Amino acid sequence: MTSVPSPSLAPPAVPEAAVAKARRQLPVRSVVVALAGLFLLLVLVATAFPSLLASGDPSATDPAGALAAPGAHHWFGTDQLGRDVFDRVVHGTRYSLAIGAAATGVGMGAAVVWGLAAALLGRFGDAVLMRAADALLALPGLLLALMVILITGKGVVGTTFAVAVGVAPGFARVVRSQALVVRRSGYVDAAVGLGVPRPLVVVRHIVPNTVGPLLVLATLTLGAAISTGAALSYLGLGAQPPTPEWGAMLTEGQGYLDQAWWIALFPGLLLVGTVLAVTVVGRYAQGRDERRSVS
Repeated sequence: MTSVPSPSLAPPAVPEAAVAKARRQLPVRSVVVALAGLFLLLVLVATAFPSLLASGDPSATDPAGALAAPGAHHWFGTDQLGRDVFDRVVHGTRYSLAIGAAATGVGMGAAVVWGLAAALLGRFGDAVLMRAADALLALPGLLLALMVILITGKGVVGTTFAVAVGVAPGFARVVRSQALVVRRSGYVDAAVGLGVPRPLVVVRHIVPNTVGPLLVLATLTLGAAISTGAALSYLGLGAQPPTPEWGAMLTEGQGYLDQAWWIALFPGLLLVGTVLAVTVVGRYAQGRDERRSVS
């Protein structure tokens, strides 16, 4: 009587080429994320404590030293008024990052109310609120921000509100879809069956489980909010001179590109670097969140 070999319980072999490729990509990705995180840490330090990195006055003028090239005394050179570009770039971090972060926070707050109302008010309320979101999402973000600034007026506050209006509809759709899933979950049905008041069910169960995914999405939206705020300042609608904001500095430096390229180069590099670093960290956080939800 011949014995039948038992099937092997070992996992299927992974091709050696795939393993080698994964090993090569993992250190590179880890280094990129680490560098992005370190850069963001420096940006946060410059935002909270700019005097630690640049002790000079960003608004101090020195006509005799105007348009000085980068050197030992002025690392990033000086602008057309003799102001130190390094001091202005470091202190400008506070304005540029604050506009993007505040706009993202305001947009998230409005989106939570918006999305929850769409998910809980019934079919008619859902249709009205989501069609409004679709109408706003159909417009380019910068164009929508320009339309809002026509109403609110230019300046830091107007720019922040305009960018918030642009990011809120996308957040609202995420909140609505997540709230619909949570509302049909077993623990919500159990709470309702036990007689828990509906407002308490919303606050205790639906809101916490709905807002969580927004925190990861906010890191991805923050980069776009920073760049949109800088674009509005570049157009003269955001922070006004002599405020050391990156977009406003780009506007001031564009007229001197042929003789003092450093006025526009360094704020532009900081802007691009910050947006890229936020995006890299945000995508890494999103990937970890997706892997955690799958496992």
